Amino acid sequence: MPKTHHILNAASNLLGISLLIIAGLHISDQARRTFADEIAWVGAVCFSASCWLSYMEIRAESESGRWEGWADKVFMLGMVTLVVSVLVLATSHL
Repeated sequence: MPKTHHILNAASNLLGISLLIIAGLHISDQARRTFADEIAWVGAVCFSASCWLSYMEIRAESESGRWEGWADKVFMLGMVTLVVSVLVLATSHL
């Protein structure tokens, strides 16, 4: 079973969560007090890139898996930045 569809689905869902964190911080006017939104932007960019790379793997005619490997690495980087963003947000209110 190809992993590409799973990466595309998960990355697009987490892209939405990243954008929700960013929007929520700006709507609540908390973006100035914390770096969580900047970190979430890095995550959003990573998830966008992961979606694009995963899509490129689906559209590729060869079975090289070149795009899938990069999509997986960028996805994991996005996961780490999203967790860091939430941790920064949680600790900034202490």
